[in-house]
Amino acid sequence: MLPLIGILIVIVGFALRLNALLVVTLAGVATGLVSGQSLPDVIAAFGKAFVDSRYIAIVWLALPVIGLAERSGLKERSREVISRIQAATAGRVLLVYLALRQATSALGLVSLGGHAQMVRPLVAPMAEGAADNTHGALPTHTRERIKSMAAASDNVGMFFGEDVFVAIGSILLIRGFLEQNGIVVEPLQLARWAIPTAIIAFVVHGARLLLLDRDITSAVRAERESSVSSEPRA
Repeated sequence: MLPLIGILIVIVGFALRLNALLVVTLAGVATGLVSGQSLPDVIAAFGKAFVDSRYIAIVWLALPVIGLAERSGLKERSREVISRIQAATAGRVLLVYLALRQATSALGLVSLGGHAQMVRPLVAPMAEGAADNTHGALPTHTRERIKSMAAASDNVGMFFGEDVFVAIGSILLIRGFLEQNGIVVEPLQLARWAIPTAIIAFVVHGARLLLLDRDITSAVRAERESSVSSEPRA
Protein backbone atom coordinates (compact mmCIF):
# COMPACT_ATOMS: atom_id res chain seq x y z
CA MET A 1 0.00 0.00 0.00
CA LEU A 2 2.96 2.33 0.50
CA PRO A 3 3.34 3.17 -3.23
CA LEU A 4 -0.16 4.67 -3.06
CA ILE A 5 1.33 7.59 -1.12
CA GLY A 6 1.45 9.44 -4.43
CA ILE A 7 -2.34 9.60 -4.46
CA LEU A 8 -2.33 11.06 -0.95
CA ILE A 9 0.20 13.72 -2.01
CA VAL A 10 -1.98 14.69 -4.98
CA ILE A 11 -5.12 14.95 -2.82
CA VAL A 12 -3.41 17.05 -0.14
CA GLY A 13 -1.61 19.25 -2.68
CA PHE A 14 -4.76 20.01 -4.63
CA ALA A 15 -6.72 20.62 -1.43
CA LEU A 16 -4.11 23.19 -0.36
CA ARG A 17 -4.22 24.72 -3.87
CA LEU A 18 -0.50 24.24 -4.42
CA ASN A 19 1.13 24.36 -7.85
CA ALA A 20 -0.39 21.43 -9.77
CA LEU A 21 2.77 20.63 -11.74
CA LEU A 22 4.88 20.59 -8.58
CA VAL A 23 2.37 18.40 -6.73
CA VAL A 24 2.17 15.81 -9.52
CA THR A 25 5.95 15.75 -9.88
CA LEU A 26 6.47 15.21 -6.15
CA ALA A 27 3.82 12.48 -6.17
CA GLY A 28 5.60 10.68 -9.00
CA VAL A 29 9.01 10.95 -7.33
CA ALA A 30 7.64 9.77 -3.98
CA THR A 31 5.89 6.80 -5.58
CA GLY A 32 9.07 5.78 -7.37
CA LEU A 33 11.25 6.08 -4.28
CA VAL A 34 8.96 4.09 -1.97
CA SER A 35 8.70 1.44 -4.70
CA GLY A 36 12.41 0.74 -4.32
CA GLN A 37 13.76 2.71 -7.27
CA SER A 38 16.68 5.08 -6.96
CA LEU A 39 16.35 8.80 -7.67
CA PRO A 40 18.29 8.52 -10.99
CA ASP A 41 15.94 5.71 -12.08
CA VAL A 42 12.90 7.83 -11.26
CA ILE A 43 14.27 10.80 -13.20
CA ALA A 44 15.12 8.49 -16.10
CA ALA A 45 11.53 7.20 -16.09
CA PHE A 46 10.24 10.79 -16.28
CA GLY A 47 12.58 11.48 -19.19
CA LYS A 48 11.55 8.35 -21.08
CA ALA A 49 7.86 9.17 -20.64
CA PHE A 50 8.46 12.69 -21.94
CA VAL A 51 10.38 11.46 -24.99
CA ASP A 52 7.78 8.79 -25.79
CA SER A 53 5.03 11.44 -25.63
CA ARG A 54 6.91 14.32 -27.21
CA TYR A 55 4.24 14.69 -29.89
CA ILE A 56 2.05 16.22 -27.17
CA ALA A 57 4.34 19.28 -27.20
CA ILE A 58 2.98 20.11 -30.66
CA VAL A 59 -0.10 21.56 -28.98
CA TRP A 60 2.06 24.35 -27.52
CA LEU A 61 2.52 25.68 -31.06
CA ALA A 62 -1.14 26.69 -31.06
CA LEU A 63 -0.84 28.87 -27.97
CA PRO A 64 0.98 31.79 -29.69
CA VAL A 65 -1.67 31.75 -32.42
CA ILE A 66 -4.46 31.88 -29.83
CA GLY A 67 -2.67 34.70 -28.00
CA LEU A 68 -2.32 36.77 -31.18
CA ALA A 69 -5.98 36.18 -32.03
CA GLU A 70 -7.05 37.37 -28.59
CA ARG A 71 -4.83 40.43 -28.85
CA SER A 72 -6.44 41.24 -32.19
CA GLY A 73 -9.91 41.26 -30.62
CA LEU A 74 -11.15 37.67 -30.84
CA LYS A 75 -13.07 37.90 -27.56
CA GLU A 76 -14.64 41.23 -28.45
CA ARG A 77 -15.67 39.95 -31.87
CA SER A 78 -17.25 36.80 -30.44
CA ARG A 79 -19.24 38.88 -27.95
CA GLU A 80 -20.40 41.17 -30.74
CA VAL A 81 -21.56 38.25 -32.89
CA ILE A 82 -23.51 36.56 -30.11
CA SER A 83 -25.14 39.85 -29.04
CA ARG A 84 -26.92 39.96 -32.40
CA ILE A 85 -28.85 36.79 -31.55
CA GLN A 86 -31.75 37.93 -29.42
CA ALA A 87 -32.70 34.45 -28.23
CA ALA A 88 -29.19 33.67 -27.00
CA THR A 89 -28.60 33.43 -23.27
CA ALA A 90 -25.57 32.27 -21.34
CA GLY A 91 -27.18 28.94 -20.49
CA ARG A 92 -28.32 28.26 -24.03
CA VAL A 93 -24.94 29.10 -25.51
CA LEU A 94 -23.20 26.73 -23.12
CA LEU A 95 -25.83 24.05 -23.70
CA VAL A 96 -25.14 24.16 -27.45
CA TYR A 97 -21.41 23.92 -26.80
CA LEU A 98 -21.96 21.00 -24.41
CA ALA A 99 -23.90 19.13 -27.11
CA LEU A 100 -21.25 19.82 -29.76
CA ARG A 101 -18.39 18.90 -27.43
CA GLN A 102 -19.98 15.63 -26.39
CA ALA A 103 -21.00 14.68 -29.93
CA THR A 104 -17.57 15.36 -31.43
CA SER A 105 -15.84 13.56 -28.55
CA ALA A 106 -18.07 10.55 -29.16
CA LEU A 107 -16.71 10.51 -32.72
CA GLY A 108 -13.12 10.60 -31.44
CA LEU A 109 -12.57 14.29 -32.29
CA VAL A 110 -11.46 15.24 -28.79
CA SER A 111 -9.07 17.94 -30.01
CA LEU A 112 -11.80 20.15 -31.47
CA GLY A 113 -12.49 21.72 -28.08
CA GLY A 114 -10.52 22.48 -24.96
CA HIS A 115 -10.02 25.20 -22.36
CA ALA A 116 -7.12 26.97 -24.04
CA GLN A 117 -8.26 26.83 -27.65
CA MET A 118 -12.05 27.11 -27.30
CA VAL A 119 -13.39 27.95 -23.84
CA ARG A 120 -11.18 30.92 -22.95
CA PRO A 121 -11.09 32.75 -26.29
CA LEU A 122 -14.55 31.88 -27.65
CA VAL A 123 -17.09 30.01 -25.53
CA ALA A 124 -16.80 31.96 -22.27
CA PRO A 125 -16.82 35.40 -23.98
CA MET A 126 -19.84 34.37 -26.05
CA ALA A 127 -21.71 33.26 -22.92
CA GLU A 128 -20.77 36.51 -21.18
CA GLY A 129 -21.86 38.51 -24.22
CA ALA A 130 -25.23 36.76 -24.28
CA ALA A 131 -25.71 37.52 -20.57
CA ASP A 132 -24.69 41.16 -21.09
CA ASN A 133 -27.16 41.45 -23.95
CA THR A 134 -29.96 40.08 -21.76
CA HIS A 135 -29.23 41.65 -18.37
CA GLY A 136 -26.85 44.53 -19.00
CA ALA A 137 -23.83 44.95 -16.71
CA LEU A 138 -23.10 41.82 -14.68
CA PRO A 139 -21.62 41.54 -11.19
CA THR A 140 -18.06 40.24 -11.06
CA HIS A 141 -19.00 37.03 -9.24
CA THR A 142 -21.63 36.32 -11.90
CA ARG A 143 -19.05 36.64 -14.68
CA GLU A 144 -16.78 34.23 -12.85
CA ARG A 145 -19.69 31.82 -12.47
CA ILE A 146 -20.30 31.91 -16.22
CA LYS A 147 -16.62 31.23 -16.91
CA SER A 148 -16.59 28.29 -14.53
CA MET A 149 -19.70 26.80 -16.11
CA ALA A 150 -18.11 27.19 -19.54
CA ALA A 151 -15.08 25.23 -18.36
CA ALA A 152 -17.34 22.63 -16.72
CA SER A 153 -19.28 22.18 -19.96
CA ASP A 154 -16.06 21.36 -21.79
CA ASN A 155 -15.03 18.89 -19.08
CA VAL A 156 -18.37 17.09 -18.94
CA GLY A 157 -18.78 16.97 -22.71
CA MET A 158 -15.35 15.49 -23.34
CA PHE A 159 -15.12 13.20 -20.31
CA PHE A 160 -18.43 11.44 -20.90
CA GLY A 161 -18.41 11.72 -24.68
CA GLU A 162 -15.01 10.22 -25.42
CA ASP A 163 -15.87 6.90 -23.77
CA VAL A 164 -18.47 6.31 -26.47
CA PHE A 165 -15.67 6.17 -29.05
CA VAL A 166 -14.26 2.68 -29.18
CA ALA A 167 -10.65 3.59 -30.03
CA ILE A 168 -9.90 6.05 -27.23
CA GLY A 169 -7.28 5.77 -24.54
CA SER A 170 -9.77 5.62 -21.66
CA ILE A 171 -11.57 2.61 -23.17
CA LEU A 172 -8.28 0.78 -23.67
CA LEU A 173 -7.25 1.62 -20.10
CA ILE A 174 -10.51 0.25 -18.67
CA ARG A 175 -10.21 -2.88 -20.81
CA GLY A 176 -6.64 -3.50 -19.68
CA PHE A 177 -7.54 -3.01 -16.01
CA LEU A 178 -10.44 -5.44 -16.25
CA GLU A 179 -8.31 -8.04 -18.01
CA GLN A 180 -5.74 -7.85 -15.22
CA ASN A 181 -8.51 -8.80 -12.81
CA GLY A 182 -9.79 -11.69 -14.91
CA ILE A 183 -12.66 -9.89 -16.63
CA VAL A 184 -12.46 -10.07 -20.42
CA VAL A 185 -14.56 -7.53 -22.31
CA GLU A 186 -14.42 -6.10 -25.80
CA PRO A 187 -13.90 -2.35 -26.36
CA LEU A 188 -17.19 -2.22 -28.25
CA GLN A 189 -19.04 -3.48 -25.18
CA LEU A 190 -17.47 -0.78 -23.01
CA ALA A 191 -18.31 1.91 -25.55
CA ARG A 192 -21.90 0.68 -25.80
CA TRP A 193 -22.42 0.85 -22.04
CA ALA A 194 -20.90 4.34 -21.96
CA ILE A 195 -23.83 5.70 -23.98
CA PRO A 196 -26.39 5.72 -21.10
CA THR A 197 -23.84 7.42 -18.85
CA ALA A 198 -23.17 10.07 -21.50
CA ILE A 199 -26.89 10.73 -21.91
CA ILE A 200 -27.42 11.08 -18.16
CA ALA A 201 -24.42 13.42 -17.88
CA PHE A 202 -25.81 15.58 -20.68
CA VAL A 203 -29.26 15.78 -19.08
CA VAL A 204 -27.90 16.61 -15.63
CA HIS A 205 -25.41 19.25 -16.73
CA GLY A 206 -27.82 20.58 -19.35
CA ALA A 207 -30.36 21.21 -16.60
CA ARG A 208 -27.70 23.05 -14.60
CA LEU A 209 -26.99 25.25 -17.61
CA LEU A 210 -30.66 26.09 -18.09
CA LEU A 211 -30.93 26.96 -14.40
CA LEU A 212 -27.89 29.20 -14.82
CA ASP A 213 -30.01 31.81 -16.62
CA ARG A 214 -32.38 31.95 -13.65
CA ASP A 215 -29.46 32.32 -11.25
CA ILE A 216 -27.98 35.14 -13.34
CA THR A 217 -31.31 36.97 -13.30
CA SER A 218 -31.54 36.64 -9.53
CA ALA A 219 -27.94 37.77 -9.02
CA VAL A 220 -28.37 40.84 -11.24
CA ARG A 221 -31.63 41.79 -9.51
CA ALA A 222 -30.07 41.41 -6.08
CA GLU A 223 -27.06 43.50 -7.13
CA ARG A 224 -29.25 46.31 -8.40
CA GLU A 225 -31.46 46.29 -5.30
CA SER A 226 -28.35 46.42 -3.15
CA SER A 227 -27.03 49.37 -5.14
CA VAL A 228 -30.30 51.25 -4.83
CA SER A 229 -30.59 50.64 -1.07
CA SER A 230 -27.01 51.79 -0.49
CA GLU A 231 -27.51 55.13 -2.27
CA PRO A 232 -27.67 58.09 0.16
CA ARG A 233 -31.08 59.66 0.46
CA ALA A 234 -31.57 63.42 0.18
